[in-house]
Amino acid sequence: MDKITIRQQVLARLKAMPSSQRASWSQGLTERLLDSALYKGSKSLGTYLSMDHEFDTSYLIEQAQRDGKQIFIPKTYSQGRMNFVEYRPDDLVKSRFGVWEPGTYSQPVDKSVVNWLHVPGLAWNQAGFRVGYGGGFYDRYLMGFKGQTVSTLADFQLVDFMPEAFDQPVKELLIDKTVI
Repeated sequence: MDKITIRQQVLARLKAMPSSQRASWSQGLTERLLDSALYKGSKSLGTYLSMDHEFDTSYLIEQAQRDGKQIFIPKTYSQGRMNFVEYRPDDLVKSRFGVWEPGTYSQPVDKSVVNWLHVPGLAWNQAGFRVGYGGGFYDRYLMGFKGQTVSTLADFQLVDFMPEAFDQPVKELLIDKTVI
């Protein structure tokens, strides 16, 4: 199956998921993530601000704030560039993609500052390669990222496909097998 078809099919399933099921899925996987040595041993993490149909990152962000972790979120630029900046809820704007991201006052941090990165996507294969929304932002960012990477997904997001030459794999997949 090609990436365009995978994108369309998985996106349709995500958008059809009832909000209560999405909340349950997101909370369950967040608990697993919070119990991990990766989370417990880190001072900082990078994650994304989720869209309505995605894994809900608000649970992770809220707990990380309570735990005193430094949180970084992506800021996109032209030509597929992306950096991570410190999360400041009072400095968010809607991006051209319709997602919340840091405003103009945010300064990018060096990749080495982010201990681990929670990577979004639409589909992943068994080796951790992902199908995103097609902009290549995360693949470019991950090329020089030395920290740990993890993605949270429902079992239907695990799809068999061949990665392309520039695709960068995620090191760990947390999969919820209860989502139908």
